[in-house]
Amino acid sequence: MPKTSKKDISNLTLLGENLKAGKKAKPSKKLEAFPNKNEGRPYVIELETSEFTCLCPATGQPDFATIKISYIPNKKIVESKSLKLYLWSFRNEGCFHEHLTNIILDDLVKLLDPIWCRVVGDFNARGGIAIKVSAEHGKNPNA
Repeated sequence: MPKTSKKDISNLTLLGENLKAGKKAKPSKKLEAFPNKNEGRPYVIELETSEFTCLCPATGQPDFATIKISYIPNKKIVESKSLKLYLWSFRNEGCFHEHLTNIILDDLVKLLDPIWCRVVGDFNARGGIAIKVSAEHGKNPNA
């Protein structure tokens, strides 16, 4: 299996960019990907953050969640720093949890064209009710 080459990272504009320019990181809607060197072998990539925040679209109050992303890559793999900045971009946006989880899934599917992908938004209780939304694309061949 070939290792990561300079060509693999040549299109990544967010990784290390702020360090080179002496700037602080900031939210971004730009998701980036690099080539999957193990195409043809189904394997699962899992990403998780417990630091996700967004706003209630009606009240403007903050909502906190754990976001879990699982996928079987096809030709591309999401670059994790771009994902971090992408998720951060929702911090000041109002969006219902159900819509938000599906937006994240749609954006990942558009970027990656994965064999299978699932996004789970596990939102903390507010007003006594916790909401957990799971959205899925494709069929998991390992299930």
